[in-house]
Amino acid sequence: VQLVESGGGFVQPGGSLRLSCAASGFTFKSYIMRWYRQAPGKEREAVAIILSDGSITTYVDSVKGRFTISRDNAKSTVYLQMNSLKPEDTAVYYCNTRLDGRDYWGQGTQVTVSS
Repeated sequence: VQLVESGGGFVQPGGSLRLSCAASGFTFKSYIMRWYRQAPGKEREAVAIILSDGSITTYVDSVKGRFTISRDNAKSTVYLQMNSLKPEDTAVYYCNTRLDGRDYWGQGTQVTVSS
């Protein structure tokens, strides 16, 4: 299983970024995918979840209405569109899946929101 995130960077408050996570080594279309983030000195938190067919998505309250998770099963890729970014969104963002009770993580991509 391999998960490779991309798309992070530096953005001013109010800006947007789109994260991507390319997956391989498993049947992507059959699994729930998640985005997590971890800010300095804080625990890793789940940000968004999407079911295998994309029919249902859920978000942590702090990003509702600003972030959108989506997936392209043909490309084995999950996305996180982040709009109206705030300084408190600064973190390393990770994609995640769980197979047979084991969590798999990408290497993470840094998102920094600052003026």
